Amino acid sequence: MTQGNRSPLHNEFVRLGAKLINFGGWEMPVQFKGIKEEHKAVRENAGLFDVSHMGEIIVRGPASVSFLNKMLTNNVEKLSPGKAQYTLMCYDDGGTVDDLIVYQLNEEEYLLVVNAANKDKDVQWLIDHTQEGVSIIDYSASYAQLAVQGPRAEKVLQKITEENLQAIRFFRFSSGVSFKGVSESAIVSRTGYTGEDGFEIYLPVEAATDLWRVVLAAGEEDGVQPVGLGARDTLRFEAALPLYSQELSPSVSPVEAGLGFAVKEKKEVDFHGKEILQQQKEKGTKRQLKGIEMIEKGIPRNGYLVYDEEGREIGFVTSGTQSPTLQKNLGLALLDREYTEEGRYVYVQVRKKRIQAKVVSTPFYKR
Repeated sequence: MTQGNRSPLHNEFVRLGAKLINFGGWEMPVQFKGIKEEHKAVRENAGLFDVSHMGEIIVRGPASVSFLNKMLTNNVEKLSPGKAQYTLMCYDDGGTVDDLIVYQLNEEEYLLVVNAANKDKDVQWLIDHTQEGVSIIDYSASYAQLAVQGPRAEKVLQKITEENLQAIRFFRFSSGVSFKGVSESAIVSRTGYTGEDGFEIYLPVEAATDLWRVVLAAGEEDGVQPVGLGARDTLRFEAALPLYSQELSPSVSPVEAGLGFAVKEKKEVDFHGKEILQQQKEKGTKRQLKGIEMIEKGIPRNGYLVYDEEGREIGFVTSGTQSPTLQKNLGLALLDREYTEEGRYVYVQVRKKRIQAKVVSTPFYKR
């Protein structure tokens, strides 16, 4: 494997015998003990993820709010210090630059957490549209990010901090949080990418290894396991959370991907893509992202084409797998609108055979 960027936790991965792969230019663990076992640990107990490959961008200055409201689809004015928001950046044609979470650190400072493979593109997109009174700083090399996800996440983390974690509600965060045995304080956010309760923790890279070890030790009796990218993907898939380059891309809009809740077309400012996205919300889109469940034997994979009973091509699979929780072969597919009613039969081209499936509701899994 060609060596890419390495997480500050790389030596921990090697020590634990993780299987490493190249992911978005990063050398990351795809699994430690096995994808299904790690998936089960998160659904039933808790899992510890290293997501230090994600990008962190600081936007600060007196014009930050007006700038971000032009750049992001959601309404940044609804934020206050300690609140986070899921949002997207779009091109003028409505296609997606990236999806991200924005945190308001204070009234003139925001943290944008973006996808690893898009980080450089995102930074450049922001710089290309910057205005007076705004500074844009790429802090990605300084931040590590760990996630603790699962029904026992709060219990485990509470053992190692005096911060009242119960008080941090969904899409809220607390800054300056201290953990026992960790030299640096952290931002702790009640967010995640698994469909479970949990936290994402941002702290300086030099403290990442200490926190990783402290969390694993604190969670040993609660069944906490380190989790790789393989189970991260199956977990987010079951919860129907989008993956950029699959459910979202420059050619797929947030509205097509079912993320219209994060597009505030009625806010006064003209953000990038507003006109197109507004039309899509008012008139509907020609295609929509839907769930499919295989009836015949076969797994729908990214890129597989979908057909109607007459053999007309009606869309394609964006993500698919055998669900470890539900033991069903499931997919997300971008389908022509007239084929999106639940219960409708469609056919997925799996290698040389077209296999019957039906359109189903999402998310596939909800806690």
